[in-house]
Order: sequence, then structure tokens, then C-alpha cells
Amino acid sequence: MMLNKRVRCLAAALAASAVIAFSLPALAQDVSESHLKAAHEAISALHATDPFDNILPAAAAGLQQQLIQKNPDMEQLISTTISEKALALASRRADLENEAATAYAKSFSEQELKDIAAFYSSPSGKKLLETGPIATRELVKAAEIWQNGIARDLAQQVGEALAAASKTKAPAAPADGTAAPADDAAKPADSGNGG
Repeated sequence: MMLNKRVRCLAAALAASAVIAFSLPALAQDVSESHLKAAHEAISALHATDPFDNILPAAAAGLQQQLIQKNPDMEQLISTTISEKALALASRRADLENEAATAYAKSFSEQELKDIAAFYSSPSGKKLLETGPIATRELVKAAEIWQNGIARDLAQQVGEALAAASKTKAPAAPADGTAAPADDAAKPADSGNGG
């Protein structure tokens, strides 16, 4: 569940980066072609835009279902039309790649992007991409167990310390179960003031 949230956060961050890149076209011109090429290589090695591969198919499937529910008699025409139009829009996937490359180029130097691409293209980098989510999931489980243990032990230790402190400050209760006298009642009366 936490991993899904992280993927959604990553997707939101990349989408926000793309929005910023769209709104600042002048900055995109400041990035050299070799810098953009390095960014493309890095995002390819990272598979940074892979989580967005299902956007168009999901939109097409959702639209198809919606239209067929409203017009079941046109199911074949709807299916064919959506398939044709979705296929025509598939070429726009390159726009996302370009925006992602621009966002990465603004965030990393050309050399950093080359280093990123080199690492994530290596066997170790590929393994990190492949098994990293499993390790992260296990880490999250371990952290939750650790957090619960720490919280439990903290509460127990604080409870014990407070109980011990309250025993030393409060007078002991009489053995017969009656209430201990209040502090003012336990003091001898001052008989010299006639009060």
C-alpha cells in the first residue's frame, strides 16, 4: 500500500515537473541538445515514464465502457472508433518523453545524467530497479514493526517511571483501605492564634 502511494507521489511529481516545463518554455531553450540527449538516456535507463504507459489505454477503455453503456446498439462502431483514435494519439507519447527529459535536464547536470544512465544501465542498476520495490516493501514492513515496538516500549517505560515517581510523592495508603489524610489535615493545628 505504501509502495502504491510512493508510485502515485512519483507520478504526481513527474506530472508537476511536466506542467512546470510546459509553462516555462524559455527555460527549455537554455538546455543544450547534448544535455537533453543525456536526460533522455537517463529517463530511459530509469524507466521514469513507464508508470504513464497505461494512461491512454485506460482512458480509451473508460471511454469505451461509458459510451457502450449509453449506446449499446453502437458497440462495434464505438470500439472501432476508439481504437483508431487512440492509435492515432499514441504518437503523442513522445511529448511526455520530451517534457520528462526537459524536467530532468533542469534538475541534473549533463554529467550527472550520464552517470545516472550509466549506473541504471549496469547490472547493479537494473537489479536495483527490478528488486528495489521488493526491498522497499520489506523495509517498510520492518520499519512498521520497529515503530510499533519503540512506541510500545516508550509507553511502558514512561508509565513505569511515572508510577514510580507518583509512589514516592504520594503518602502510602493505610492498610485498612481508608483514604490517606490530606496534606492540610495532617499538619498540627496552630493553637497559638485562637483560630
